[in-house]
Amino acid sequence: EIDSLNRFTGGEEKSVELVAKAGFDAWDFSLLNMARPDWEHGCVFQTDHPLRGPHYAEFAKNLRRIGEDNGIFCNQSHAPFPVNMPEVKSYIKRALECTAIAGGKICVIHPDNNKSPEENADFYSSLIPFAKEVGVRIAAENMWNWKDNTYTSVTSAACSDEKSFLAHLNAVNDDYLVACLDIGHAEMRGLNTSAVKMINALGDKLQALHIHDNDKVSDSHQLPFTMKIDFHAIVKALKENNYKGIFTLEALSYPGTKPDIKECLSDMKTVARRLADEFESL
Repeated sequence: EIDSLNRFTGGEEKSVELVAKAGFDAWDFSLLNMARPDWEHGCVFQTDHPLRGPHYAEFAKNLRRIGEDNGIFCNQSHAPFPVNMPEVKSYIKRALECTAIAGGKICVIHPDNNKSPEENADFYSSLIPFAKEVGVRIAAENMWNWKDNTYTSVTSAACSDEKSFLAHLNAVNDDYLVACLDIGHAEMRGLNTSAVKMINALGDKLQALHIHDNDKVSDSHQLPFTMKIDFHAIVKALKENNYKGIFTLEALSYPGTKPDIKECLSDMKTVARRLADEFESL
């Protein structure tokens, strides 16, 4: 997931190169710069980033070339969010298009946290014809809400437990809508689920992951094996359910914890390889 690297590398081009040189097999195309939310004012930041402008396709094509020149590919992407902001929503088809141009096969698109499965199904269904046209599957992600303004506990949101997630997928009932399980979100206390429960329920609908660790309270987005989540049980459940996707890190808070970004990337690659090796050994 390259967005967390950009502030240390100067931009996506260098981030993709460094991810490759660190030894990763693939890169996750973060598309948040298309419409990055300004949470305080309820709008998006107006920037001159290429993903917002007329040359977005050339930018995505160049990132693909950089990855391929360095021996890695784009496996998936993350569309801008939240989709309840009209300007963010207006960029979602562009996110699918850029994913296809970069070579990715899955684009993670958040549901609207506070909409029902049927309401979110209308949104996803409206995108599926275009997703099929460009050959990119849409992956819904399990979400959460703060319980109150103390920001110390969480409560349910769209796809936040296995029942809600399956209801969203079944309401659309198309193989171009799949599941991306965010491991950290699933383990947050108050959502009455766990990553293992979600994996077992989703089965072959689970085709992408966001992997990171937390204290089971906050959405910490830390490096696996550094906090409280039991990744051994998660890897075992993935194996038992014949998971066929990629192990994608979303440890957004880890880059910058050491002076050299290359050292952070080395740590992240080591952890990702540890997870994959454990999966392959079962």
